[in-house]
Amino acid sequence: MLDAKNALATVLISVAVMLIAGVQACIPSERAALLEFRSKLNEPYIGVFKSWKGQDCCNGWYGVSCDPKSRRVSAITLRGVSEEPIFQRAKRKGFMTGTISPALCKLAHLSGITITDWEGISGVIPHCVTNLLAMRHLDLVGNKISGVIPASIGKLVKLSVLNLADNKISGVIPPSITRLTRLSHLDLRNNYITGVIPGDIGRLKMLSRVLLTGNRISGRIPESLTRIYRLADLELGMNRITGAIPASLGKMSVLATLDLHGNILSGAIPGSLMTSSISNLNLRGNRLGRRIPNTFGPRTYFTVLDLSNNRLQGAIPASIMTASFIGHIDVSRNQLCGKIPTGSHFGHLEASSFAYNKCLCGKPLGNCRS
Repeated sequence: MLDAKNALATVLISVAVMLIAGVQACIPSERAALLEFRSKLNEPYIGVFKSWKGQDCCNGWYGVSCDPKSRRVSAITLRGVSEEPIFQRAKRKGFMTGTISPALCKLAHLSGITITDWEGISGVIPHCVTNLLAMRHLDLVGNKISGVIPASIGKLVKLSVLNLADNKISGVIPPSITRLTRLSHLDLRNNYITGVIPGDIGRLKMLSRVLLTGNRISGRIPESLTRIYRLADLELGMNRITGAIPASLGKMSVLATLDLHGNILSGAIPGSLMTSSISNLNLRGNRLGRRIPNTFGPRTYFTVLDLSNNRLQGAIPASIMTASFIGHIDVSRNQLCGKIPTGSHFGHLEASSFAYNKCLCGKPLGNCRS
């Protein structure tokens, strides 16, 4: 009798374990979608996909995260540069080829896709990604992805991070991007993007970083950008942007970095930029003319002030000596003239910061003629 009870107990325990395992295992259709996604990629050195085996894709599959209650796949995180042990053992960064399969779109509860710095992943961004309405984080930086940003990207209304930098993406910034009212980080640097910055980008009130350097963007700087009160970093360098610099950029309360170098900007430098919250100002390599604004003051604090390679005339303004701090200044390759102001702001600078002007003189250049 005791043996029969023990046998029954063993059976019940086994059934319970199987039921619990079934509840905890990932959904079979999502496991199949992950394997289909994996089949389009080749990663020969690190072995990130070696753990993708067994029935439970929510347990031990490298880079796969699941919701603990629903057991739905919630995120895929595959970074080609990482400090994790699997990379430490390989003693190298990752390299992966292949394409991003539309099979990802079968993972309807995905809130995050991070597939970064693999260098060899090509193909396009699957258009169906815009149907993943729970998406909050889309990061594909550092690959060879081409094609365009999906036109319907604006459907992802929960998106807070969009990072497609360092790829081969072409086409325009989709107008629908201005529907992403929760977006805080937009990074499209170093691609082949053309067209203009959407004029109503100012609708994105949560943006703190707009990084568009190294594309082929044209048109003017939208005035609406200056109404994004959270914006701390605005980098538009190495594009084909024309027109004047909006003076209202100097009135933004938290803007710390303004990088407009390597464009076709013209007109005068707004005086408001010299007494603003901006600490890193790079206007190098444009067509800016007239004089350097004589609006420096005690509120002026620059770690970097680069005005080189423009068409600036006249003297370096005397008010620059009233600035609270200037770490590095470069006014070379302009048409400046007159004596370089003396004082702590310039005492540590080399001649190259002032070279190739019309008639600048004084330290660290040669003496002025009497």
